Amino acid sequence: MLPFFKKNQKEQLQMEGQDAPVSSKELLEESAESEAKSVEPQLSVHPEWKIPEEDMYAFRFLHNECEPLLPNQVSLSGMNMQEDNGTFTFNAFVRHSINKKLKLEDAVIIIMDEDNRVLGRKTFDLRDLGELPPNASRPWQFTFTPKDLFTEEIPQTGWKLAFQLQPSSRKHTLDLSDSWKRSLAQEARQKLTRAVNDMEAPKPGEVNFMGLKAQFAEDALHVTLLIRNGGEKNINIEQLPLEVTDAEGDIIASGGFKLDPPLQVKSNTSKPWNFVFHSSSLKKENPDLSRWKAYPPKKENKSDQ
Repeated sequence: MLPFFKKNQKEQLQMEGQDAPVSSKELLEESAESEAKSVEPQLSVHPEWKIPEEDMYAFRFLHNECEPLLPNQVSLSGMNMQEDNGTFTFNAFVRHSINKKLKLEDAVIIIMDEDNRVLGRKTFDLRDLGELPPNASRPWQFTFTPKDLFTEEIPQTGWKLAFQLQPSSRKHTLDLSDSWKRSLAQEARQKLTRAVNDMEAPKPGEVNFMGLKAQFAEDALHVTLLIRNGGEKNINIEQLPLEVTDAEGDIIASGGFKLDPPLQVKSNTSKPWNFVFHSSSLKKENPDLSRWKAYPPKKENKSDQ
């Protein structure tokens, strides 16, 4: 196990990561009643560890920086991060507000940035964490090697570790705006619903774009995209830059779209939307639309047709 703190970290103690609580019912499929409005877990160091006093001071200081939990929650609260040749070790408090002892087993842990983009994923055996007392908080280390990461760059602050919950019993579904409900024929709506049901759902926390239709009309390129939200929270899109490439990989259209009011895509749903690239946004004559892609140019995730 690596040291939890480097010398410079002890001189400027601060929580570099965020808190990511989940309910014990979602994580452990168990719940309990509680009359408390909030719970402040007590620091609990692993009984087999011999911790230098200066590290204990750091643990106490950072632990006091953590926000209270609601009753019956389990949380990962990020302390700091260390990197060595592409391997990242995240130090965090494993906290819970359950009024009984807690022992965790295998758990899928994900790394996310401030925008909830998933940066890495790994399954950890948390039996070594030991049995936590009721309402306790225990420091622990989570090491991710390059094969566990989806990027080579992890932000120094603002990241968070989170438990990846089992897929929701609620299926990923189609979400139509009122205007689409009014204009879309019943047969077309059923076809789109079947398509969404047959697609593999986005990964938890992921937002991506799926191309549905692209055609020219009145000197403009009309593109229909399916915006897919795999997160547990609604998202509101106010501005969206898009590029479209054709079968030859050439950029055929580029533009920015301001959505007023913002376009809301509910959690765990996909919403279709139309985007029109007028003549000033077009880059190529007679493009090959037998295969095309539309995507935000600064994002890695792309949509295929």
